[in-house]
Order: sequence, then structure tokens, then C-alpha cells
Amino acid sequence: MMRRRWRRHRHHEAEMNITAFLNLMVILVPFLLITAVFSRIAILELTLPAESEETHAETPPLQLEIILRGDRIEVADRGAPPVIIPNTEARHDLVRLARILRRIKNQVPDKTDAAILVEPDIPYDDLIQVMDTVRVAAARSDDVLIKAELFPDISIGDAPPRSAGREDPP
Repeated sequence: MMRRRWRRHRHHEAEMNITAFLNLMVILVPFLLITAVFSRIAILELTLPAESEETHAETPPLQLEIILRGDRIEVADRGAPPVIIPNTEARHDLVRLARILRRIKNQVPDKTDAAILVEPDIPYDDLIQVMDTVRVAAARSDDVLIKAELFPDISIGDAPPRSAGREDPP
């Protein structure tokens, strides 16, 4: 009989060499921190329209709506015919909007809320510019810039579809 010898092989646990990985992290982390862009985020507080349980006066209170469309801005009391401000040179006429809002604020000085209704394809920058115009009016007096509060409590919603009975301006 032949005797077989079985050799027992000792298996050593394999060790992971992470030195190269740590060297990479030591260089990569400071590089990413240095090149990171730190941005400031500004948050505007918005109030959403809600049902009110106020007693109805003889004249209903003003419900100011600014409808932002691609070719114009409409300013109206809810349900009343709007004042239409057509675009100038493919931009919204914010100067005329500010003038109309100042006139409304002079008529109803206690009013602080307004609703901005936006069509889906309006650029975000246009919405922000209209919001700034609705919130604060800027005027010059003796070479001094004066900012007056108009309607700081802004609600945002979807614009109603264009009515078929009313003709759109050219």
C-alpha cells in the first residue's frame, strides 16, 4: 500500500491594501472642497389662497390678480375685465405694471395680498421679475431711490385658459 501524504496547505487571510485609496482621498477631498460652488439660496414666503370666513360687505373686497401670459400681463379684480399690458420688444412691460399697481395701492392702501397666475410655459426669471414688481415699487425722488411696499403677500397659481369670447391684442 502506498501511503499518500496529504499536505495541508495553510491558507493565509488576504489583506486589502488601501494605502493607494487613502492617498487618492487625501488629494481628492480638498480639491473638491476648494472647487465647490457655494450658492446663496433666497426664500420668499408665499401665502396660498384660502377660504375666508369674513362677513361679506356690500362691496366685495378687491381680489387682485396678475395673470402672466407669454405675450402680455393682465391685471384685474377677480371676475372683472382685466387691464391688458402687452409686451414691449418681446419682454413684459414691468414699468407699466408697476404704475398700475401703484394706482391700485393708492385706491386701496390696506390691501397687502395679490395672486399671480402663470401660464405653464413662462420662464422662471419672468415670474421672479413680476413678483418683485408686485411686492415693491421703486421710484426716484431727488436722485434718491425710494422703495415702497405694494402687495407683499403673494399667492401663486395657474393661469386660467384664455377666454374664447375676448379678442387677444395683436
